[in-house]
Amino acid sequence: MNKNEVFRIAVRKFGPFESAMQKVWDQYCLSSGCGLTVELVPMDLHELHESTLINKGLKNGDWDVAHINTDWLYEGYTGGSFQDLKPYIDNQPPVAFPDGWSRSLRSLQQFNDQIVGLPFHDGPECLIYRKDLFEDKTEQERYFAQYGKELDVPKTWDDFTQVARFFNRPEQNLFGSAFACYPDGHNTVFDFCLQLWSRGGALVGKNGKVNVNSKAAIEGLEFYKGLVKDLDAVHPGSVDFDSVRAGAAFARGEVAMMINWFGFASVCEVDQESAVKGKVDVAEIPAAKGSKSASLNVYWLYTMGSGSRYKQTAYDFIRFAVNESNDKLLTLEGGTGCRISTWKDAEINQLVPYYHKLEQLHENANTLPQKSNWAEIAALIDEMVLTVLHSDEAIAEIVNTTQSKINLIDK
Repeated sequence: MNKNEVFRIAVRKFGPFESAMQKVWDQYCLSSGCGLTVELVPMDLHELHESTLINKGLKNGDWDVAHINTDWLYEGYTGGSFQDLKPYIDNQPPVAFPDGWSRSLRSLQQFNDQIVGLPFHDGPECLIYRKDLFEDKTEQERYFAQYGKELDVPKTWDDFTQVARFFNRPEQNLFGSAFACYPDGHNTVFDFCLQLWSRGGALVGKNGKVNVNSKAAIEGLEFYKGLVKDLDAVHPGSVDFDSVRAGAAFARGEVAMMINWFGFASVCEVDQESAVKGKVDVAEIPAAKGSKSASLNVYWLYTMGSGSRYKQTAYDFIRFAVNESNDKLLTLEGGTGCRISTWKDAEINQLVPYYHKLEQLHENANTLPQKSNWAEIAALIDEMVLTVLHSDEAIAEIVNTTQSKINLIDK
């Protein structure tokens, strides 16, 4: 191999991912003697999905390796975009495969006997909050005086709203909460699912079809609209935030608590620019009164393009990238490692004191349905939530219209 040959990796755009990937590639080349030049291309969600799967970049050889999230796995598998890794794994498995990873991170990438990816970045959705605010004696006294009850990490959605309003202080550039309402087919979809599940609802009916037209769905959307549009409780930037921007606002100290991916809590402890280092903790997502907490597990994988010209190098790199030291490196950069060894690592838990909670959070984590056209269905749910947020149309009517559209494509 010579330096003129380029190995291309499609990277999910996020500073910690980008810095970790560069370091891992450099170390891989040092240890393997690989002479390929790498091109690491960071992309936002829409661009990444379009380039790798819609435009068949993994299938036609544009990309050798790509970060793919579990929402898109079935689409990529049925479209022939991924190289089956199982023969490579059988020949030379990653360290501690498969038991080095939680069962919850091993199932979605398996189709029959094929394995189409290895875990890159994880972290279920959870409640991320400023423990310094909740533990402050003055805040506790003020809250009790105002509401006649103890200030505590909210376990119900009603308490969440009340606490958000209590901490909302625009004059101090502090807001009770923040949401990711940017229309990218992901953030509002995830929020909808959490509202649905935490009210005892189900996204998929017994017939295997997606169902958004239920009492729990309508109640969840009513609550969500009321909260997101409550300027006495929520960061005004929420309308333009994706999950990364919401996480950045939290790390700047602008938000008291938010529902977001676990990784946005841990990055607060490792990012040099974080204003809330040592002031953060995580807990289960609130639920409606009488219902159980629910979380969402969407994780990122390293996948190999079926059209790659450098398949052995691609597998060797992926195998190297998911070893114990590199999984830990990703965490130290600000991502979320996937190995159980990282979750239990003493240094990591000293740096991020709540890291060990990942195992517990996985216990209540649901997954999204695996459908080859899930991206299309998700776009309809995204449109539904945004219509709820930005129109005066009756929510029951919006939900009914969306269900009719979903029925036409969810065959």
